[in-house]
Amino acid sequence: MSLLLRTAAVRALRAQLDQARAERDQARAERDQALAEVATVTHFVIRAEDTAETLRAALARATATAARAEGELKALRPEILLDTEDRAALRTLLRHTRRRSTTTRVYVLLERGRLHSVHATTAAAEAAAEAEGAPPDGWTSLAPGEASPRAADVPWRIQELPLGGVS
Repeated sequence: MSLLLRTAAVRALRAQLDQARAERDQARAERDQALAEVATVTHFVIRAEDTAETLRAALARATATAARAEGELKALRPEILLDTEDRAALRTLLRHTRRRSTTTRVYVLLERGRLHSVHATTAAAEAAAEAEGAPPDGWTSLAPGEASPRAADVPWRIQELPLGGVS
């Protein structure tokens, strides 16, 4: 009987051993799966951090570009407003001149792109500029096809304008 008890005990111990081995194998499989998932998640976290850095750099560049554009816009707004005011004043002067004269053209004197005065002749416009401090020998003409510099970059400029659509 003792042999029978021992055999039963050995069988029970073997069954427990088999059960423990199966649980061990299951735990190893779960561990391996968890390690694979950790590696995948780590890979995605690294990619997300790289993407976030790239996006931060792009945002910084876009912010700098927007700030530059805003600065340029602020600088250009007054010039546009002055141009609009100058055009309105010039239209008024031209209307009055058209009513009073049979002259076919006038000469507009501009100081740094701003309307200074309107004259009947180039000589009168030059004299007015020289009276304001323009150098007498500083008058030049553009060569045919030469691009005009920005009006604000030229201290004094005389521009011929036709009256009443006559050129």
